[in-house]
Amino acid sequence: MRKRFLRSDRNGFMEQQNLQQRDISWLSFNARVLQEAKDKTNPLLERIKFIAIYSSNLEEFFRVRVAQHQAFIRLGKKVQKDLQYDPKSTLDAIFEIVNKQQKELSLLFESQIITNLKKNNINVLRRLALSDVQFKFIEQFFQQNMLPYVQPVLLVKNKIRPFMANGEIYLAVRLRSKVGNFKTVEEYGLLNIPSDHLPRFIILPSENPEQHDIIMLDDIVRHHVSWLFHGYEIVESFSIKLSRDAELYLDDEHKGDLVDQIKQSLNKRNVGKASRFVYDRKMPLRMLRFLVAMFEIEKTGMLPEGRYLNKADFFKFPDFGKLELKFPPQQPLRFELLENKQHNIFDTIAEKDYFLYYPYHSYKSVVQFFEQAAKDEQVTHIKVVQYRVAKKSKVIKSLIDAVNNGKKVSVFVEVKARFDEAANLQWGEMLEQSGVEVHYSMPEIKVHSKMALIRRTENETTKDYAYLSTGNFNEDTAKTYTDFGLFTADTRITTEIAKVFRFLETGKKKDISFQHLLVGKFNLRSGLEQLIDHEIKLAKEGKPALIQLKMNSLQDHEMIEKLYQASRAGVKIQIIVRGLCSLIPQKRKISENIEIISIVDRYLEHARLFIFNNDGQRKYYISSADWMLRNLSYRVETTIPIYDETIQQQLQSFYDIQWQDNTKARIIDKDMENVIRKTDNPEKVNAQNLAYEMVKKSLEQL
Repeated sequence: MRKRFLRSDRNGFMEQQNLQQRDISWLSFNARVLQEAKDKTNPLLERIKFIAIYSSNLEEFFRVRVAQHQAFIRLGKKVQKDLQYDPKSTLDAIFEIVNKQQKELSLLFESQIITNLKKNNINVLRRLALSDVQFKFIEQFFQQNMLPYVQPVLLVKNKIRPFMANGEIYLAVRLRSKVGNFKTVEEYGLLNIPSDHLPRFIILPSENPEQHDIIMLDDIVRHHVSWLFHGYEIVESFSIKLSRDAELYLDDEHKGDLVDQIKQSLNKRNVGKASRFVYDRKMPLRMLRFLVAMFEIEKTGMLPEGRYLNKADFFKFPDFGKLELKFPPQQPLRFELLENKQHNIFDTIAEKDYFLYYPYHSYKSVVQFFEQAAKDEQVTHIKVVQYRVAKKSKVIKSLIDAVNNGKKVSVFVEVKARFDEAANLQWGEMLEQSGVEVHYSMPEIKVHSKMALIRRTENETTKDYAYLSTGNFNEDTAKTYTDFGLFTADTRITTEIAKVFRFLETGKKKDISFQHLLVGKFNLRSGLEQLIDHEIKLAKEGKPALIQLKMNSLQDHEMIEKLYQASRAGVKIQIIVRGLCSLIPQKRKISENIEIISIVDRYLEHARLFIFNNDGQRKYYISSADWMLRNLSYRVETTIPIYDETIQQQLQSFYDIQWQDNTKARIIDKDMENVIRKTDNPEKVNAQNLAYEMVKKSLEQL
């Protein structure tokens, strides 16, 4: 039995000793995103985009993580005894942190973003600042475009309680009506903001062609409240919204048809229990109490914000062609050997392995891989795992073309990819209708591997070609996520990839083992532990021992204890983690040899890389897996060894420049203050910019 480390701290948490609570650590990650919105060295429109990212992240966090804690509280103290933590204390800490962040965000938006937009001739106007021409415009716009979608409702306690849709913005309106000649009665109403039908930002006519005026949809509705509640005196109005529990509750995951269960559960997702009630912090207490009672809001889910909610909509903030307010463009770099349609991509891969680093490399080589496979007369089979794909996927189109050309195509569709369940079900049905052999999720596990296998007939025998990645087959996210990709025909790898597909297609583990790959549900956890143990052994022998890791999240308690063990033995450990991190570095006698940084920049750091010194004969792995309990214990993940020495050197160089970053790298420590990491280098080092230049140089040298 593995040893557990439990304690009760002064805040009432039941935590593993020497571990950072995962949700508090995640909020620290989102604070790093907010830091980028605050960073005045970032172009203005990019700062607005970081506001959108922060808000989008937080929405999902409340719909999933916070909703889970609230569910545990509702289950009662008897169930909570088995949780090994206090959900109420956790929620208190979460809301304290989020409240502080929301105040910072509101101040940032009102005092800096709006002001700086104005300096750049972009004016976000409220209705009282409009000219006569603009007033006429919004009134006409409302009548022609908005009126059918805006639904006014009077709120009557214990009688009329309309349903508030998940994530939609509403205006809560305070009204007065006359009773007789003298007495007035205070009432409340509700209006929806139709941002699901119309753009959130409406461009206004301007007399000055150099000025760009915008009004938010919310304020157009505010202007017309008196039209919609005719006969009432309008006292004031405030924005509100609900976030609802987004988890899928499958009554019996291990029986019945999983796909049908997920379809049924998706219908319930947007009517789940409210996990967050967001309201304008200027709302009077009496009005707030009325709304809380009206919509049966739990005290553990109330969060004040500013005048404008749903700042995730800022992804679509108009730029008016002002490219100087954005990051300088970095066009994805073309890999000629792999993208040239005149070359046979399989002949190219047969000669050597090829490594790609997105979004610096163009993703067209992956598309070309599938497009050529669909047409190549020697290709007989195509196998691929689909987790998240682009809305207009050229990869999926190629798979359908391949079937039409007589290839046998097998696709494993993971329908439990959170928030992409519906899209994946639709893709799966489309593929099935096209003649693709589709395999759906296994009830007890999630398949998170990113891999494809193509089989060709060559010289009266068969040869396999694989594409393996840390990211999804998604042309859209490949433009904004940093990921590693590998093309290989190395039989040590392709033979074992074929075994993974055999397991996915049959569900049978019998006679399947791996000597090269580390695969979730087989040898992933034990393989990683063995690699760490070897570094511990070397350190105890007085030899140099080093582990370098890069991942999105580090939470698995057993792996963290293994890293602590390595640190105590003298192994030097360097970790780059983007998101949550439960490991606490630099603790005396526990993690003194562990350093951790996090990089948040223009691209989302998504690549995973594991390097083990191995007595000077370094081992390199790229992986689909983070070091979280769910990835290491409950998912099919693939961790791929890199055998090509040139690619090993490239991976080491990319890791080293990230470790040297002194502009976007924050120190991860027990205080979670996210201080920018300083290095001995007097010059500024931006890892993402350097990575682009390194990829560009390597392509020029081919």
